[in-house]
Amino acid sequence: MRTRNAYDGFTLPEIGFGTYKLNGASGLETLERAIDAGYTMLDSAFNYENEGMVGKAVRESGVDRDSLQVVSKLPGRHHDHDEAVYTVEESLFRTGLDHLDLYLIHWPNPKVGKYVEAWQALIEAREAGVVGAIGVCNFLPEHIERLEKETGVRPVVNQIELHPYFPQQETLDYDAEHGILTESWSPLGRGNNLLSNPVITEIAKAHDATPGQTVLAWHIARGAIPIPKAASPERQTENLQAADLTLSPGEVDRITALGRPDGRLADQDPAEYEEF
Repeated sequence: MRTRNAYDGFTLPEIGFGTYKLNGASGLETLERAIDAGYTMLDSAFNYENEGMVGKAVRESGVDRDSLQVVSKLPGRHHDHDEAVYTVEESLFRTGLDHLDLYLIHWPNPKVGKYVEAWQALIEAREAGVVGAIGVCNFLPEHIERLEKETGVRPVVNQIELHPYFPQQETLDYDAEHGILTESWSPLGRGNNLLSNPVITEIAKAHDATPGQTVLAWHIARGAIPIPKAASPERQTENLQAADLTLSPGEVDRITALGRPDGRLADQDPAEYEEF
């Protein structure tokens, strides 16, 4: 699969695999199928309570460890520097791996205002070899600028809510201008009618593709890295094949135009939302 490069040379594949709500033995089976299908970037989080499952899937996959990228995230309740240090270590211990490839701050929690000291802890974890690269989730440009101003270190990734009903053009442009890779969480929407939208289905039909493939191809065309989750082998493979689907600029624009002022899936504005 093609890859995308951050400002410092860090790379990610064009499509990753999300593990939210994949837990226990059934989650393990799903993730093992995903690895077999060809996914190499596996997105987890401390709050997903599945880092152990993800690590077990990686260890038992038979795939060379260096070919897989394991990602996890720091929860808001552990933004205090010292707590952040041991939380990153606990994430590693849970996986049973010798390192994590990418570690992210899950939300900025600006009202609490401790995301800079959490970032400093991630910098130290990277320097100690606990994690290979560090980034953020749901950060606005103002949050990223503060991180770099106060620590001198810019994130390599910003994972944000991004789908056709919430295109996030401003943040996407900012990340691209600063060499930050943008990942899309809930790239296919969640609990809405996105995949049955007439614009999506019409474009999908024109390419002999599924609506899901069409939306994932839209993400890729805009420079974002979608991280869909799928349980069945057929859907997992189908999603990966979206990387081979090329939309015209006009088709990309038509899908982007579906954006709505209230397009968020939930009331989670990073300027105010607090996640612990």
